[in-house]
Amino acid sequence: MNLEYTIVAPEDLHKEMFRLREEKNMDFLVHLTGVDWGEEGLGVVYQLESTKSGEQVNIKSVSPNREQPVLPTVSDIWEVANIYEREVYDFLGIIFTDHPDMRRIFLREDWVGYPLRKDDNPLEENPLRMENEPLSDSTVSYELHEDGTLSTHNNVIFEEDDYVVNFGPQHPSTHGVLHFRIALEGERIKRIDPHLGYIHRGIEKMNESMTYPQMLALTDRMDYLGAMQSRHALCKVIEDAMGVEVSDRVQVIRTIMDELQRIDSHILFYSCLAQDFGATTGFLYGFRDREKILDVLEETCGGRLIINYNTIGGVQADIHPNFVKRVKELIPVIRKGVDEFNDLFTGNVIAHNRMEGVGVLTKEQVISMGCTGGTGRAAGWHNDLRKHRPYAAYDRVDFDEITFEEGDCFARYMVRINEIEQSLRIIEQLIDNIPEGPFQEKMKPIIKVPEGVYYTAVEGSRGQFGVYLESKGDKSPYRVHYRSTGLPLVAAMDAACRGNLIADFVAIGGTLDYIVPDVDR
Repeated sequence: MNLEYTIVAPEDLHKEMFRLREEKNMDFLVHLTGVDWGEEGLGVVYQLESTKSGEQVNIKSVSPNREQPVLPTVSDIWEVANIYEREVYDFLGIIFTDHPDMRRIFLREDWVGYPLRKDDNPLEENPLRMENEPLSDSTVSYELHEDGTLSTHNNVIFEEDDYVVNFGPQHPSTHGVLHFRIALEGERIKRIDPHLGYIHRGIEKMNESMTYPQMLALTDRMDYLGAMQSRHALCKVIEDAMGVEVSDRVQVIRTIMDELQRIDSHILFYSCLAQDFGATTGFLYGFRDREKILDVLEETCGGRLIINYNTIGGVQADIHPNFVKRVKELIPVIRKGVDEFNDLFTGNVIAHNRMEGVGVLTKEQVISMGCTGGTGRAAGWHNDLRKHRPYAAYDRVDFDEITFEEGDCFARYMVRINEIEQSLRIIEQLIDNIPEGPFQEKMKPIIKVPEGVYYTAVEGSRGQFGVYLESKGDKSPYRVHYRSTGLPLVAAMDAACRGNLIADFVAIGGTLDYIVPDVDR
């Protein structure tokens, strides 16, 4: 959709955002995108939504001072803004006044420059450093005075007598190269400080020098268990911006592929959680069934993990002649596998003891923290975009939105297990009714997106995956920002883990279900 926004001056921003939160019930900060607008200045586009009415509001605020861009924090209004604003500070250098933790979140703390600025030259300013990265136990908070000057004061992250342990970045149960510093009181978690960026590849920056077809390959390499859905979102935002309508056949094929990818993701979620708990048999059962899904995807797409299937205007190849037959054969196999998962793990007393009442997040917390997908639905937040903002072929199928109220590890686990059945229901309704039509619309050799700002979101395997696209009418985007499904989940680890045992850390992280390359874009 074309993103229309209201411009608010920096000095009025916090007051206006607070008003929207209180008077309009804009309780969900969907997205926060930092942009370098050149001579206009550096600023942020905020996307807000009311979870009660579904109304959406977009706000743009720009700091004209490129030497010292300043905006007020909104992290006291929405918790997820804490990590979003740190990301903007890291890559664009915008200082958010009254933010409690103005440190970099991805790049080294001693990094020089801000890579997403159009005039930044990181290679010249950052020679190869062989020494260890400095890690501070305190951080700076900025205060803006009426005369326009800034003052700073230190906030303590860890006290001198805190007992701090490192979890990751090498530990397999961090589900990727993540580094958590954990302060303990006895065996109970007092505070968690995440350090990201170990796998960072600068995908958003690379997109600025790529053509639109070239960009597509990188989406598969972010959340590799939501590759179909992420690429679907990028193709959709480009198609919507250009006014391209894909065929009904493509819409149905994309929906089926998205759901096969979701089943693949949820089975791997189960498998890795079982392995984290020491239930290796569950891990092997899950991988056994997941292989069958990958076989079907490979026959049509040619890939198993990096799938490269959706294209601008359609899909790269029509479905294989065996596709319908093999998918129909797959459905009872997956159902039988889920029954075995439940017999082996779901009803196991050890699994119940380790998950029930552990890592509880309330509905208000998951909304404020932007934890969409299964994590939000496990706390009672109805947020499934397939139901509430249908796209592709989701408006023609019947399925249930799985929600629980407990908000603990077990509820998050059960959402994923039960969603496998709903995905199978969606596929069953479509697989015999794939309409005829072209699998690819005729596109120009060089694709140019009309000037404007656009946003599209889909329901990824672990939450809302969105694409913010700003175009100047060229063959490459001016700015692309992906709404990572995993970044809010990593940010929620501190709240979910506090007061729990260090032994619960693995269960909480596993059921929040973040994927690190999706976090590190």
